[in-house]
Amino acid sequence: MRSVELGRTGLRVSRLGLGLASIGGMFAAVPESQAIATIDRAWELGVRLFDTAPVYGYGVSEQRAGLALRGRPRNHFVLSTKVGRLIEPGGPDLQPIWAEPPAGVGPRLDYSYGAVIRSFEASLERMGIDRIDILHIHDPDLDFATASTDALRALNELRGRGAIRAISLGVNHADVAARFLRETGTAGPDCILLAGRYTLLDRSATDELLPLCEKLGVAVLAAGVFQGGVLADTADGAPHGYARVPAELLARIDRLRELSRRYDVPLLAAAIQFPLAHPAVPAVVVGARSPQEVSEVAAWLEHAIPEAFWAELSTY
Repeated sequence: MRSVELGRTGLRVSRLGLGLASIGGMFAAVPESQAIATIDRAWELGVRLFDTAPVYGYGVSEQRAGLALRGRPRNHFVLSTKVGRLIEPGGPDLQPIWAEPPAGVGPRLDYSYGAVIRSFEASLERMGIDRIDILHIHDPDLDFATASTDALRALNELRGRGAIRAISLGVNHADVAARFLRETGTAGPDCILLAGRYTLLDRSATDELLPLCEKLGVAVLAAGVFQGGVLADTADGAPHGYARVPAELLARIDRLRELSRRYDVPLLAAAIQFPLAHPAVPAVVVGARSPQEVSEVAAWLEHAIPEAFWAELSTY
């Protein structure tokens, strides 16, 4: 799998990154052996970018990332995790999306300088890996004032002493990321993990964020490209992020499916490849919970899509 420069970070990453929320038990439990096999299969396919977070399964995802990765040559992969939530006994900021989290612990939202340093050190301990390459401030909109000052100061200190290579945001809102870049200037993020805001269905990142990232040399890792699963299955139920899929959104998806059928292009292949056409987006990060899912995602990334498809898509 081809590797690419990650903006100004000095890091090279595979064009496909593996998001590790699913193997932490997001929405459904994943056995530890299956989680490790999923990462192993990604490695076999050339994936060298792995993204986790303390809140993913309340430490479970990081532990499993460590089990699968710590025996591999450390300079051969890029590892990212996040700060903003401490996992501790009685942590009150529980999320109902995690299946079978460890008993008695939970997350506590905290972007203070001391909490960020403790979170970073706890992540290293859980993974048993000596270095984290990219450290994201997770969901900074939940306490923007502290995230953009105390948390950012801690990350700058960690980068300054070589404990991390790059400062980033892990964010679901393009306008929040743009504000963070505007207000922090050259002391701000080197890259951004942006979920669900530069996709076939939501291109709100083009309003301000992507032009700003191009100007500043800030790389964007596009995540959430399946839009919470809504592109994968819209027949019944409601994917993550939707109380119920709006009728107008279903109509747009039907149009995309019809376009895909005419050009014999799997819709999910288009969803993965779409963000990569933008010069600010060197890679996409996609979650998987099994080796088979990783294989499917990698195949979609390499699926040949005719230029005529993209040209017609630009009118949608």
